[in-house]
Amino acid sequence: MKNFFTLALCVLGISQASFSQKYANDKFPDGSEITPWFKDYTKLQLKDLGKKYTITDFGVGKDSTKIQTLAIQKVIDKAAANGGGVIVIPKGVYLSGALFFKPKTALYVSEGGVLKGSDDIANYPIMPSRMEGQNLDYFPALVNAYGVDHFSISGKGTINGNGKKYWDAFWARRKENPKCTNLEVSRPRLVFIWNSNNVQLQDVKLINSGFWTNHFYKCNNVKMLDLYIFSPHLKDKAPSTDAIDIDICSNFLVKGCFLSVNDDAIALKGGKGPYADQDKNNGPNSNIIIEDCNFGFCHSSLTNGSESIHNRNVIMRNCKIDGASRLLWLKMRPDTPQRYEYIRVEDIKGSAKTGLAVFAWKQFFDLKGRPDIPLSYGDNVTLKNIELKCDTFYGVENDPNVRLSNFTFENLNIESTKTEINKRLISGVIFKNVYVNKVLVD
Repeated sequence: MKNFFTLALCVLGISQASFSQKYANDKFPDGSEITPWFKDYTKLQLKDLGKKYTITDFGVGKDSTKIQTLAIQKVIDKAAANGGGVIVIPKGVYLSGALFFKPKTALYVSEGGVLKGSDDIANYPIMPSRMEGQNLDYFPALVNAYGVDHFSISGKGTINGNGKKYWDAFWARRKENPKCTNLEVSRPRLVFIWNSNNVQLQDVKLINSGFWTNHFYKCNNVKMLDLYIFSPHLKDKAPSTDAIDIDICSNFLVKGCFLSVNDDAIALKGGKGPYADQDKNNGPNSNIIIEDCNFGFCHSSLTNGSESIHNRNVIMRNCKIDGASRLLWLKMRPDTPQRYEYIRVEDIKGSAKTGLAVFAWKQFFDLKGRPDIPLSYGDNVTLKNIELKCDTFYGVENDPNVRLSNFTFENLNIESTKTEINKRLISGVIFKNVYVNKVLVD
């Protein structure tokens, strides 16, 4: 594990220098302008984050075995009461339950510092939250920010979810009931940010979450820069530890990150159910850019769904894939109306079991009395400049409830065990300079 961790950090460190590119006439897939905000990769500096509140200066001890939730929360509250500041986790391991950051506060984890989550769910009191496309009372995350504009997490340290106890409980429950839902076993996320704008996460290591790793709900202008996001998938399998869940957000940049988790790496969410598009708590994602990232094992590098109603203007580019189950996945829930449009995946190298995956996702299917199955759509999707080794490149299912149109495949060099490509499944499909096993697709 230590060698893998070191290797991943080395890869992360060179990722942007190695294959970051400049794009001429850079626009979103629908032709709209990409604003200069997406080109500003300026890192936050500790000295600019306000008054420093190093937790050990305010009553937090250096005992790595003691739960110190209340003591750390008092430091956050003190900073907020005094006009704001940055909460500094110094070198050492500090064990905590759910923490709630306030307006004008930020989190800085020093190199050698570890904010470690309690593995006792009692330290995460149930409260209004959002999970799996629905608003409900649920356990908060280790790090929470509700309505905290300009919130940031920075530093070279680690936020460790300490999730093994939660993972073991989930697999024990799944053994008892193979159809159990993800919410049946009490588990906390690592980071949950709700209704917050101009947010930046940079440089930290986010590991071993009990549930989803990073969840953003109704946030605008979010940047995630040079992060290391990891949960295991071999000996200790960390279920449902999505690296980044983007849930009704606009203007979202993920750049220079390493992501390897035992579920989807980046998942676009926004609601589920037969009338999800009529629920005010649900909504679309728009203007998402994922670039210069390295993906290790994951169920999918980029997933639309499975709780999502509308995603528009999504770009994934200049990324390396090593061990993903899928490169691009359109999860089509037959109980939810969905529209995934203007998606572009380009300049990708690596390996995945499936290149493009489009099929019905029937887990926990529930029409809730609706007499018809709602139609879903995938439109204006482009895969371009890709070198990929896979088992199946074109994993598109014939689904009468899904309408696929205007897909473009351009400049692809694919090695695939399965080579079948049924163009009739997509209306207006274009293949241009696409080679599968060195054979031109005409």
